Amino acid sequence: MSDTLLALSGVHTHIGRYHILHGVDLVAPQGRTTMLLGRNGAGKTTTLRTIMGLWRASQGSIHFDGAAIEGLATPDIAQAGIAYVPETMAIFSDLTVRENLVLAARGGPPDEKRLEWIFGFFPALRKFWLSRAGTLSGGQKQMLSIARAIVEERKLILIDEPTKGLSPAIVVALIDCLKEIKRAGATVLLVEQNFRVAQEVGDLVCVMESGRVVHHGAMADLAADEMLQRRLLGLSLDSHQ
Repeated sequence: MSDTLLALSGVHTHIGRYHILHGVDLVAPQGRTTMLLGRNGAGKTTTLRTIMGLWRASQGSIHFDGAAIEGLATPDIAQAGIAYVPETMAIFSDLTVRENLVLAARGGPPDEKRLEWIFGFFPALRKFWLSRAGTLSGGQKQMLSIARAIVEERKLILIDEPTKGLSPAIVVALIDCLKEIKRAGATVLLVEQNFRVAQEVGDLVCVMESGRVVHHGAMADLAADEMLQRRLLGLSLDSHQ
């Protein structure tokens, strides 16, 4: 595909003696949001961490923006234009909100217009601008983690379960933010257990099982097919309002 930004081909990942990914094939087109779904333990987080070089692919290729990245160090992968929001959030608890965002902005102090754009989605970050990140609530820490990933324009954003444990109001703000990121031209690969969120923000979907991609297609098609949902995921979107 000419508009492919990220492509994994036959990717295997071993963690110690455990064989986690068993030949993952995955494509993320430019400017689209691709959902990565599957039951717990399917290999979704391992896929994101392998893309970022946090865990090494033992076999297969990972191409980003036309270049092979499976052998690069994580800082070099980030420098190429990939941001990662892990499930653990990975903020610097002893630093302020401001300091966290300054560190995430590779090109110098964050752009003021960009910050105002972020504050529009996550006003709590403005309120706690000079507060230590460790004092924030769980939802506010998640806001900060996502803000760190988008404080500068990135070609690709990997996000692992961003709505986990968040209040409905913060989830709504997050959905708006994800939609705006896409409108701005970024490509997103998103792991999400909230299927209503997946349905609302996803353009495409890859479903994983036992370390392999077993289904890929349009998110709208999966959302409209309850039998396919039950076969692939063991439940239906209608059961998760």
